[in-house]
Amino acid sequence: MQTQHTQQKGRTLTIRALKFDPHSAVSKPHFAEYKLEETDSMTIFIALNLIREKQDPDLSFDFVCRAGICGSCSMMINGRPRLACRTLTKDFPETITLMPLPAFKLIKDLSVNTGEWFAGMTKRVESWVHSNEETDISKLEKPIDPQEAQDVFELDRCIECGCCIASCATKLMRDDFVGAAGMNRVVRFMIDSHDKRTDEDFYELVGNDDGVFGCMSLIACHDTCPKNLPLQSKIAYLRRKMVAVGAK
Repeated sequence: MQTQHTQQKGRTLTIRALKFDPHSAVSKPHFAEYKLEETDSMTIFIALNLIREKQDPDLSFDFVCRAGICGSCSMMINGRPRLACRTLTKDFPETITLMPLPAFKLIKDLSVNTGEWFAGMTKRVESWVHSNEETDISKLEKPIDPQEAQDVFELDRCIECGCCIASCATKLMRDDFVGAAGMNRVVRFMIDSHDKRTDEDFYELVGNDDGVFGCMSLIACHDTCPKNLPLQSKIAYLRRKMVAVGAK
C-alpha cells in the first residue's frame, strides 16, 4: 500500500519593519509590512534577507557573521533587544514588529551606529592595560593564575551588540551613562593583574551618576544579554568597590 506524504504548509508571517532615513528630507518614520511564508528553522535574519531579496531591496539592516558572534544584527524584536540571527520566528506570533535599537544614532531603517558609541565608551573607561612595565617580546609572557585568566575571558566575551544599552532605562534618560557594557569593561581590567590601576583610579572614571551610581539595578541588561554575561554580579561588585573608595 502506497502512503502519500503531504508537506504541511508553514504559517504566513507579517513582518512590520520601521522604515526611516534620517538623511532624507522627504522620509518619514513608518512601518512597512511584508508577508512571507515561514520555513523550518527560520530566523529573523533569514526573513529579512528574503524580504530584501524579493520584496524591498531598500530595506536596511546590519549583519556580518550569522552566528551570534559579531553583534551587528541586534534590533528590537517585538519590543525586546535581540540578535536577529539567533531569534527564531517560530517563537513569536504571526505578526512580528521590528525596530532599530534605541540609544544609538540611527543610520537607516533597522541599522544603527553602535560602533561610534562603543568607541567612545572604550576611550572613556580607558579600556586598555595600564602598566609601567617594559614588555620584552623575546621572553615568555608572565604567567597568571588560570582562574584569573578564565574570569577575564568570561567578561571579554562581550560582542558589543548593544542589547544591554538599548534595554537600559537609565541610558534612555541619561545620554552620558556608561551602561552595563562600560561597567563590564571596567571590571574586566580591575580583575586583570596586568593592569596596575587602583580602585581610586577607576573611581575617577565611573564613580559618579553617569557611571556605576547611575544604575537603577533594574537588571534589564542582564536579562537581555545574548551571551549571558554575569552583568548583575559584576555591576554589584563594581558598586561595592566604588562605594568603599567614596566612603574613605
